[in-house]
Amino acid sequence: MDDLGAARFLWDAWSSGVTIDALPDGLRPRDAVEGMAVQARLEELAGPAFGWKIGATTAAGQAAVGVDRAFPGRMFTRFRHAEGKIIPTDSSMAVVEPEFAFRLGTDLDPDVEHTLDAVLDAVDTMFLALEMPDSRFSDFTSVGYACLLADSALCGRFVGGCEVPGWRDLDLAAQPVILRLDGVEFARGTGAEVMGDPRLALHWLALELPRLGRRLRAGEVVTTGTATKPAPVTPGAHVFADFGDLGTIEGRFGHVS
Repeated sequence: MDDLGAARFLWDAWSSGVTIDALPDGLRPRDAVEGMAVQARLEELAGPAFGWKIGATTAAGQAAVGVDRAFPGRMFTRFRHAEGKIIPTDSSMAVVEPEFAFRLGTDLDPDVEHTLDAVLDAVDTMFLALEMPDSRFSDFTSVGYACLLADSALCGRFVGGCEVPGWRDLDLAAQPVILRLDGVEFARGTGAEVMGDPRLALHWLALELPRLGRRLRAGEVVTTGTATKPAPVTPGAHVFADFGDLGTIEGRFGHVS
């Protein structure tokens, strides 16, 4: 399969904002390894990456995109935003998700089957985040797992918020999260929505990436999946995610020239 050709096809759609029905024959990955190979070649086109996202971490999320398991995707620096800046509403999916995110302080050896504690020992900090998934496919529910991996696991825009001190000793599974849209409560959830606990999601990624020829490195960010159902956003929308005692994060959406 032509990894670079597939990546170029996807990047052309991404950079132009035009969705596609499918990858052409010869550019369509046949399995997860080929899908991940295309994702890796996207970095040659999209520019530097700052970390990873985990998509479809719940049964409802998997059903919504037509898969039966979670998937990892590369996040690119050009789509990372500071809290307080206007977030472009150029996503075909047009939703936002409140998430628990981690930053690695040390590399993880891909040849080692790391325990949960070993993965947590490698973390530098945890912080709150918003993720705006996106897809280059007009019907992302029908293309299948390998193509969604090639599409960087529905990677879109990302906003990082405040750090959470003492995160390792907190009950993140029980942590309530309230998502408000334009001042009105839209959804509630907890950290248990994220594979039972956001730390378990991080551990899953640390084990899954080496199976796909990738690894976690120092300095990389991992955002672990939404803690509530996603909220729709349009230009002018204001999203406020309340993580209780852990803090809050907000995003304002609009057209950016």
